[in-house]
Amino acid sequence: MASVYFDGATRRHKGNARPSVDSVTLDIEDGEFLVLVGPSGCGKSTTLRMLAGLEPVDDGTIYIDGHDQRGVRPRDRDVAMVFQSYALYPNMSAEENMAFALRNAGMGKAEAHQRVLEAAKILELEPLLGRKPGQLSGGQRQRVAMGRAIVRQPKVFCMDEPLSNLDAKLRVSTRAQIAALQRRLGVTTVYVTHDQVEAMTMGHRVAVLNAGVLQQVDTPEALYDRPVNTFVAGFIGSPAINLVEAPVRDGQADLLGAPVPLQQRADAERVILGVRPESWTVGAQGVPVRVELVESLGAEAFVYGRPEGDPDGPRLTVRLEKKLRPEVGDVLTIAPVPAEVHVFDAESGQRLA
Repeated sequence: MASVYFDGATRRHKGNARPSVDSVTLDIEDGEFLVLVGPSGCGKSTTLRMLAGLEPVDDGTIYIDGHDQRGVRPRDRDVAMVFQSYALYPNMSAEENMAFALRNAGMGKAEAHQRVLEAAKILELEPLLGRKPGQLSGGQRQRVAMGRAIVRQPKVFCMDEPLSNLDAKLRVSTRAQIAALQRRLGVTTVYVTHDQVEAMTMGHRVAVLNAGVLQQVDTPEALYDRPVNTFVAGFIGSPAINLVEAPVRDGQADLLGAPVPLQQRADAERVILGVRPESWTVGAQGVPVRVELVESLGAEAFVYGRPEGDPDGPRLTVRLEKKLRPEVGDVLTIAPVPAEVHVFDAESGQRLA
C-alpha cells in the first residue's frame, strides 16, 4: 500500500488550446478509495493514466509512497490497472488470464496458482477459473479483470470506468462488491467514473474535475451539502439541483417571487440560488408551478414544472413524498427551505460563505 501525491501535475496534448489536465494538486492517503468524477473529456482518465505511467507528465510530478515517478516506467510503478474494456485474452481461461502477468514476471507456477486461488476466493470466481471469457457474463469478466490486478498485490489500484459496460442492475451490485473488496484489501485505489451516483456511493473522498481543473475534493456528504461552486452543485446530486439567478433587495433574494433571507453578501445586486429537489415545501404561499412531468418511484416522486404563467422560466424539480401525487397540468405552490438554500456569486459561480 502507498500514498499518492499529484504535485501540480499537468498534461498537454498537441493541438489542444488548453491542457487536458491543468496543474492538479491532490493528496491521496494510504489505503484511501478516491473517486475522480466529471463529465466526458474533463481529464479524469488522463489523470489516472498519468499516475499509471501510461501518459507523460508535462509539468509538475507525481509521487507514489513519497518517490518521484519522473522517469519511472509503468511496469516499475507497482500500479495495477483495471480497464473499461476488461482486456482479457479470449484464448485463455480465467485462471490463465489472472496468472499471466505473474508468470511473465518469472513467478513459479505453484505460487502463481496459489495467488490466483486466493483472489478467486475473494471474488467468488472459484467455479469459473476453467472457463474462457466467452463463457462468462459481463460481471464475471469484470471480476476476472479485477482478479488479475489483485494477484499482483500492487501498491495502488487504478480503475478506469470499470462498470460502464454492465447493465444497470449489475452495476449496482458490482459497485458494492468493489467497495467492499477495497475495504477488505486496504489498497490505495483511484477510481474514475462519469457517474456521480457511483462516486457518491463508493468513494471515501471524491475529486470533481471540469475541463482539466480540479474543482473540489471532499467527502461525498460535504460535496452535496457544501459545493464550492455552481458546477459542483449542478454535477453532484440526482436529480440535479435547481439553480436560479435572483435579484437581491433589502437583504433578501427574490426567488421567482418567494423571498429568501441572505446572510451572505446581502449587498450584491444578484446571486444564484441553489435549491435541492428535497429542499422545497408545498403549501399555500410561495411559487406556483405548473406540473409538466411526474416521475413516480414508489416511495417518492419527482415533479418537474415551470413557474405558472412563465413557460420560458426555469424548469424546477421538486421531490414529493408518497402521499402527494399531482397530475400533469396541476399547479403546486412551493417555497424553498431557507436554511437549505445554497448561495453563489452571480458572476464567478463561487459559493458565498
